[in-house]
Amino acid sequence: MSKLYLIDGTFELFRAYCAVPSSTAPNGNEVGAIRGLLSSTLVLLRESAPLYVAAATDHIIESFRNRLFAGYKTGDGIAPDLWAQFPLAEEAFEALGIVVWPMIEFEADDAIATAAARFAAAADQVVILSPDKDLAQCVDGRRVVLHDRIRRVTYDEAAVRARFGVPPSGIPDYLALVGDRADGFPGLPGWGAKSAAALVAAYGSIDAIPDDPRAWSIPTLRGRERLAATLAAQRRDAQLYKTLATLRRDVPLTEQLEDLRWRGVPRRRYEAFCQRLGLRDLVNRPTQWATE
Repeated sequence: MSKLYLIDGTFELFRAYCAVPSSTAPNGNEVGAIRGLLSSTLVLLRESAPLYVAAATDHIIESFRNRLFAGYKTGDGIAPDLWAQFPLAEEAFEALGIVVWPMIEFEADDAIATAAARFAAAADQVVILSPDKDLAQCVDGRRVVLHDRIRRVTYDEAAVRARFGVPPSGIPDYLALVGDRADGFPGLPGWGAKSAAALVAAYGSIDAIPDDPRAWSIPTLRGRERLAATLAAQRRDAQLYKTLATLRRDVPLTEQLEDLRWRGVPRRRYEAFCQRLGLRDLVNRPTQWATE
């Protein structure tokens, strides 16, 4: 089966930083997260044997969304020794023979959403490797799925509906109402997961929810007068939050699917990278080398 694996590289770097002990390169710089990133990705390549694979990273944390909403997430609070490993993470993926998309104007999630939409018809299945609920909007039947490597759970369209109460297309509306703390937008006061899911599932989008709660198709929804008043007063805010939560599918990626074919780890490049960072114990870890 010709599967395409799309790696959320920023998440993988953060995960490794939190999970792997400190490690220093010969120049004294912290590289523990890179050690974890390499190890984890090598496991993925060995166990999953993807035919095609690519990774997207946030080259910087800020994106066009910061111009739309002042409260959107920034790089503030990121530890300096983690910041310093961001460019090394991109080098690490390249050293593994993986195509990397470093995002500046867009976010890594936008690159993944673009790739999933572009290549879904060409690959037998697209597997997005991330626990990020934003990316659930990319799920399409079983052709495009979201896989959480930590929990070892795969979400197809039915599983997204079961988890959130809305189809993948409703995820931006759902997040607009309940908020997304990780991305820095608050949602609407008083709107919780149950009320948001019920109304988005019923009407399909925020725009279609009537202002008058007496017109709602769910007359038993608790607190509907209060919820309706909040939505009517803050509908413009909700629409902005939906824009923030909606992943772009127009990132200018230049690759075709065949460009993402994984041919193994390029030995010389990988070994040189490991030696430079003092990761000698990882030098012989790859199980498939590219023909050079």
